[in-house]
Amino acid sequence: MPKTSKVKKKITKAKTKTVPKAKPKVTSKPKEISKGPIKISKTYIPKETEKYMCEKHKVFFRMKLQEWKKELVRANNEALYNGSMDDNSISADIVDQASSYTDKNVEMKAINRQIKLISEIDKALARIREDTYGFCLDTAEPIGLKRLMARPVAKYTIAAQEKHEKDEKVHADD
Repeated sequence: MPKTSKVKKKITKAKTKTVPKAKPKVTSKPKEISKGPIKISKTYIPKETEKYMCEKHKVFFRMKLQEWKKELVRANNEALYNGSMDDNSISADIVDQASSYTDKNVEMKAINRQIKLISEIDKALARIREDTYGFCLDTAEPIGLKRLMARPVAKYTIAAQEKHEKDEKVHADD
């Protein structure tokens, strides 16, 4: 009898071992590769052969826009700091005062243009997050890689941009 009890114990153990193996997985979702942030090299340039506005393109333009924004902010801060330090308006010569005033006026206009450009960069970064970057706001057609490389904040195709400029000119003439 002792032999049979050993056998029964082994069979019992064998049954408990097979039970966990027999459990099928309940979730049968398709395999999703957990994608981390896409990394591209610093020398990467978007190609026409790649799918338009694929993740690599978005990462490239996001990096390009963020770097451009950093440079503009740095330049504005330097210009404002240097402009506040260079105060020649106390000069006795009225011509020097006028010249200084004109120089500061030109600098402030340039800073204002750069501030508007920073705002456009922020809007372009928001379009990247919303997956609308690279597509015309009017026609929803692709803007094109060449145009985006030349002007990363472009919102319209060339044809739509020309139409907007023509409309602005007509309204400006009124």
